[in-house]
Amino acid sequence: MFFEAMDRSWQKLLEPQRYLLEDIEIQLNGTEGLTPDLDQVMRAFELPVQKVRVLMLGQDPYPGKGLACGLAFAHSPGTKAPQSLKNLMKELKSDFPATSNSGDIVRWVDQGVLLLNSALTTRIGLSGEHQHIWKEFTEAVVTLLDQSREGKLTCLSLGAKANGLSQIIERGSIVSAPHPSPLSAHRGFFGSRIYSRVNKVLCEQGQEPIDWSC
Repeated sequence: MFFEAMDRSWQKLLEPQRYLLEDIEIQLNGTEGLTPDLDQVMRAFELPVQKVRVLMLGQDPYPGKGLACGLAFAHSPGTKAPQSLKNLMKELKSDFPATSNSGDIVRWVDQGVLLLNSALTTRIGLSGEHQHIWKEFTEAVVTLLDQSREGKLTCLSLGAKANGLSQIIERGSIVSAPHPSPLSAHRGFFGSRIYSRVNKVLCEQGQEPIDWSC
C-alpha cells in the first residue's frame, strides 16, 4: 500500500527501501488511533522527485484527532489550524509583510516544497510515538533525495528531530530553526526569517524563489 501510493519517481529511487515500507505496514496494521489515515500516510510522496526544490522537515504528524493530513505542518480541511501552523504564519507575516498567510500551505507543494515529517505516523494524543518505526526509512529518503538533486536541494529544518535528520545532507543547503510549536516558538523561531533565508539560498543556486503566499 505505502510503496504503491508514491509517485513512480519515488518508487524508482526508493526501490531498495521497499522492504522497509512493507515491514512498517505490518507494524502499523491494526494500530488503534493511528494518524493520519492510512491512505494519507504517503501523501508527501505524490510530488515527483525531480520537482522537489525545498525539503521542509518537521517532526511528526499532529497528534490531535483528525488534524494530520500526510503533509508536514498542514492540516485536514475543516479542522482548526494548530498553533504550530499559526506560528508559521506569524513568522511569514513578519518576514514578508505583504504576503498572504491564510495557512493553506498545501499551495507550496506546487512550487516544489516537499512537506515531510521525520516520522510519518503517530497515535492520537501521543507525539513522537512512531519515531523509531520510521527512522531508517526517512533517513534513506533524505540521503537519496540529497544525492539525486546534486546540490540543488534546500532543506528547511524545523525542530530538534528535523535538525538531527537534516545533518545527513551533504550536497544540499540547510536552513534551520527551532520548531514553531508553542513550547519553542519563542526560543528562536520567531524572528528566524526562514522564508527569506530559503529564498536567498535558492537564488544563490540560480533557482526561482518560492512565492510563500498561502
